[in-house]
Amino acid sequence: MRRRSTLEPTRLPPLTMTPHAILAAALVVAAAALVAPSATAHAFKLGPISIGHPYARPTAPGQPIGGAYLSLVTAGGPERLVSATTPAAAAVELHSMSMDGNVMRMRELAAIDLVPGQTVTLEPGGVHLMLTGLKAPLKAGQKFPLTLSFERAGSVVVTVNVEADSAAAPAAHDHTKH
Repeated sequence: MRRRSTLEPTRLPPLTMTPHAILAAALVVAAAALVAPSATAHAFKLGPISIGHPYARPTAPGQPIGGAYLSLVTAGGPERLVSATTPAAAAVELHSMSMDGNVMRMRELAAIDLVPGQTVTLEPGGVHLMLTGLKAPLKAGQKFPLTLSFERAGSVVVTVNVEADSAAAPAAHDHTKH
């Protein structure tokens, strides 16, 4: 004999809240709305320097090189990013990439200059941080620390999020050929 399953709506008693409970719930919702934008902003600060959205793209197993990207702006005097380090890689190089016809040209930079009030964007296909000698593949959802060293302001540790490529993001160039 086959059993028949029937779903019947469950009747719940009406929800009643005291004015204090309503006020408390409203305050919780308002506080969450205020905290949410700062929690998702993923930005860092070192004195007058703002560092925005440090991220990297996932790498394939065995791929020894990856890239890290972010934005930099200084509200102070002229500044220079002179180096970076991370425990995720043997070395970090400041790099620029450009296309000369169909030929990709990579060049290591001694420093990245910051002009007050102008944003410098490190991105795939342009100026970026090259991670050489990756200790393990970078996987979407992971995070790793990156220390940025500036000529005048000193150093700051930021968190790099490994994010899967999206249709809205620029295409990353292939670091496997270096």
